[in-house]
Amino acid sequence: MKRTNRNSLLIVAIVTLFATTTGASAEGTSATAASLPAGTMATVNGVALPQSMLDDAVTTAGQPDTPQLRQALKDSLIARELFRQSAEQAHYDARPEVQQAMQTAKVAAETQLYLKDRIRAEPVTDAQIKARYNEIVGSLGKDEYRARIITVADVATAATVNSELKAGRPFDLLARQYSIAPTREKGGELPWLSFRTPVVDGHTQGMPLAVAQAITTLPVGGITAEAIPVKVGNATQYVILKLDTKRSTQVPTLSQAKPVIEQQLKVLALQKAAARFTSDLMKAATIQQ
Repeated sequence: MKRTNRNSLLIVAIVTLFATTTGASAEGTSATAASLPAGTMATVNGVALPQSMLDDAVTTAGQPDTPQLRQALKDSLIARELFRQSAEQAHYDARPEVQQAMQTAKVAAETQLYLKDRIRAEPVTDAQIKARYNEIVGSLGKDEYRARIITVADVATAATVNSELKAGRPFDLLARQYSIAPTREKGGELPWLSFRTPVVDGHTQGMPLAVAQAITTLPVGGITAEAIPVKVGNATQYVILKLDTKRSTQVPTLSQAKPVIEQQLKVLALQKAAARFTSDLMKAATIQQ
């Protein structure tokens, strides 16, 4: 385990222990709450911890806001402040790794705020949403397919998978065991896909052409007889398919599809704005590499 992970786990364990041991004294300390400055949840060796810090912790926790949760989080924040004070008294704040972490956090925060203020994406219009909807609907075929996929890195593994399929091992189990595709944890299951047939390059819903063509020609329950070679960068991967089911294409209405399409277009608009902004900065800069 990396040292940072070990340290994080150690802090969590100590904070949990602190919260457990101090929870019993919460009733005894509640009498002093009235003497705290306004907007302060606690003081630790004279250092005030603002109430907003606790409120933010409750929001971040994503749990029902209860007195028990608030007390547990308060104890954790008090423990964290004790750790901070002790670390600074021991001059840990001057250590190079701490200074580097502070600089990294500063750069990340100021960059995020700057980009948020400066990058302005063009608003997405209803006309753009409708045009994209029509484009998607126009690319669909009369049928849609639910398939599973196993992707492996070499011919030998593909041969092993095919052998085990012929021996009767379930496709989904083999996908979880052998596949290197992102769908492996779902047993190789792909979303519903629809293609206009015959399938042509550029209209494959993001699938490799040979894979899309195979999906449309397999019978329901059928598995490709041989692995399909697919180029990925400079490497070749091998794909084995099974068609689980197919049905007439279910086309959502524009109003049903609008939220998803609108979000996708907003992401694209933001990416374009970010690319333009970056390009302008690069043109104005003097960069040597």
